[in-house]
Amino acid sequence: MIPEDLRYTAEHEWVVGAEGGNVRVGITQFAQDALGDIVFVQLPDSGVVVEAGESLGEIESTKSVSEIYAPVSGTVAARNEALADTPEVINSDPYGAGWLVEIVPADPAAVDGLLTADAYRELTES
Repeated sequence: MIPEDLRYTAEHEWVVGAEGGNVRVGITQFAQDALGDIVFVQLPDSGVVVEAGESLGEIESTKSVSEIYAPVSGTVAARNEALADTPEVINSDPYGAGWLVEIVPADPAAVDGLLTADAYRELTES
């Protein structure tokens, strides 16, 4: 399942435009499936500046701990507080209620440089 209206990273994050010019970030169905049952998520606080390609948090599953990478540079505007109590929602709804953070992008055009659904599909099928 790779929604056509999202952009993707090679590290399996997705990005979509949100209100006020922010971008919402999460991990893909492919990533959550590879991780297995997610039991804990560590996310940055609002106001933290993140750099594209650098770690912005961690996801812990019953199998491993994985880094979450910032798809774009900018400032964290919000994080999904519900994940503190119910991180498993990332497994059941990675493209909806399982979103991770919203970022105010330093360069809104940077989203256009991310992978399209077709390019991400090609990446995960190879």
